[in-house]
Amino acid sequence: MKKPIYLFSISSHPDAISVNPLNIEFFPPDIDFSQYDYFIITSKQIAKILSFYEVEKESLKPALCISKQSAKSYKAIGAELLDVAKGYGDTLVEYIQNYPKETKWLYLRAEVVASDFAQLCREEGYKIEEKILYRSSCSQRVGEVEIAKDAILLFTSPSSVECFLNYHTFRAEHQIVVIGKTTLKKIPKGFSVSLAKEQTIESCMQIATTL
Repeated sequence: MKKPIYLFSISSHPDAISVNPLNIEFFPPDIDFSQYDYFIITSKQIAKILSFYEVEKESLKPALCISKQSAKSYKAIGAELLDVAKGYGDTLVEYIQNYPKETKWLYLRAEVVASDFAQLCREEGYKIEEKILYRSSCSQRVGEVEIAKDAILLFTSPSSVECFLNYHTFRAEHQIVVIGKTTLKKIPKGFSVSLAKEQTIESCMQIATTL
């Protein structure tokens, strides 16, 4: 008998029990985009917000995206990509360092972020401004889900782990798969965790189906 796979993500997968762990509140982007040369985007939620509030395509700047998924969502709204990083906030520093310090960056972000790369770059003299476009909070849906004792648990963000632990605890029988190293840091010590080869849900699922 196959073990049940629970996916804690704002996205779903047909072969998993998908649980959206977050409530997301969007903020209208009251921003003069013409002041900036490039955007920095670390979440695919940003593309949804820009599209939802019908920001003109001409206002969108080429973006340095943190991952393939955030790049895909940004490109889907007709915007241009500047570069795609390796999936972790801290790695954005090396990409930003490839551009002159006079470059004006706009980091479009969530209220709470996992990396302080923007501050590190500012300390080195790079011009990066930040605008908060959304806030997330844990959904009660997580607490309503009954987790099987032999479950395989997939987490796609640090916040998805935090929200899970608000309502549940990990059991020794649970098998855990995480999408990246930042999410991995949120798993309590003492539990066996598998790290996806790529920062995609499909990569997580490939591991989960072998457990």
